[in-house]
Amino acid sequence: MKLKQRTIYYQDELHDEFAGDHIKAKHIGQDYRYIRVRLLERMLHGFWYGIVAVPLARLYMKLHFSHKIINKEVLKQAGNSGFYLYGNHTHFLADALIPTLVNYPRETAVIVHPNNVSMPVLGRITPYLGALPLPDDRGAMKHFLEALTWHTDCGDCIMIYPEAHIWPFYTGIRPFPDTSFRYPVQQKLPVFCLTNTYQRRGKSHIPQIVTYLDGPFYPDAELPAKLQKTQLRDQVYEAMGKRAQNSNMEMIRYIKKDTDREKSFI
Repeated sequence: MKLKQRTIYYQDELHDEFAGDHIKAKHIGQDYRYIRVRLLERMLHGFWYGIVAVPLARLYMKLHFSHKIINKEVLKQAGNSGFYLYGNHTHFLADALIPTLVNYPRETAVIVHPNNVSMPVLGRITPYLGALPLPDDRGAMKHFLEALTWHTDCGDCIMIYPEAHIWPFYTGIRPFPDTSFRYPVQQKLPVFCLTNTYQRRGKSHIPQIVTYLDGPFYPDAELPAKLQKTQLRDQVYEAMGKRAQNSNMEMIRYIKKDTDREKSFI
């Protein structure tokens, strides 16, 4: 049976969102606790992250997507240092699971939209799975940056989806700003990237997700900080663009709206 392909029309590659979750995000202010190291909090983290999340992630990704990781050994070049990992944002659940699988046994913290900690039940669990919501004010930003440093000092990976918005099963790499690359520049830490591709597997209507890893990338320390983050962004974008060409199964076709044509009819 031929795969029935969906079509999505988009207007803005930087801001259009197709996750469809419609969650009302709570305000992340200066009272939000990013670092949770109390005894009970450590126990909850060990339970949700180590006992629940990791085994279920392996099971789901292997059974549903026949998940495969290519070039994982490059992460060894980080040694015991913390590092930053950037990836394409194409699946609401897989994107939450893959960083953990890629980095295991190293722990991973993921920079997320406040939506991820605003859900009625799951929102109370995601912080113990490593979710670091983006701050909404200056006070929260201070604690957010402290959390990034705390995690990297512990040798953890900080996962970032610079495209910011989920485009399900998208097989290209959308343009993204260099804003989030200021973190590794400020901390002088290595950068890696992962690219999730969707590939055919026999006659199955469900693609295989193959994850490619590349890096490490370092900026030219002789350049101003502003140019360093742009340089890092360009290196990551180029590497991800090359890997994305391995996708050969398009579940959803994305077509840009012809706004000029639409205006001519008004």
